[in-house]
Amino acid sequence: MAEAFAKKYGENKFIASSAGNKPAGEVNPLVVEAMKEKGIDISNNKPKLISFQMANESDLIVTMGCNDQGICPGPFFKPTIEWKLEDPKGKPIEKVREIRDEIERQVQELVKQS
Repeated sequence: MAEAFAKKYGENKFIASSAGNKPAGEVNPLVVEAMKEKGIDISNNKPKLISFQMANESDLIVTMGCNDQGICPGPFFKPTIEWKLEDPKGKPIEKVREIRDEIERQVQELVKQS
């Protein structure tokens, strides 16, 4: 969700890429549905594993609760912002929408600061 919102709102300011330390096999269908409600289609996206190269080539890493998972590689590489967001996995669509809206708000704020 953050990558899609970053591409929408920060189109000319930065390049965004999303990856995780424990990526799922596919994008959560409820996340796809919630993003379509915002006019963004992420149905063809594929979850990616963060790599050393990806982290090393970044200017900024935004994490979304990886400290809660006990595995958070970002701070070892670059300046890091921690948003402490819930994982939408296993949540009902109403909660997924709340998480989506918070991610959108955080991305818009980051774009303003850039």
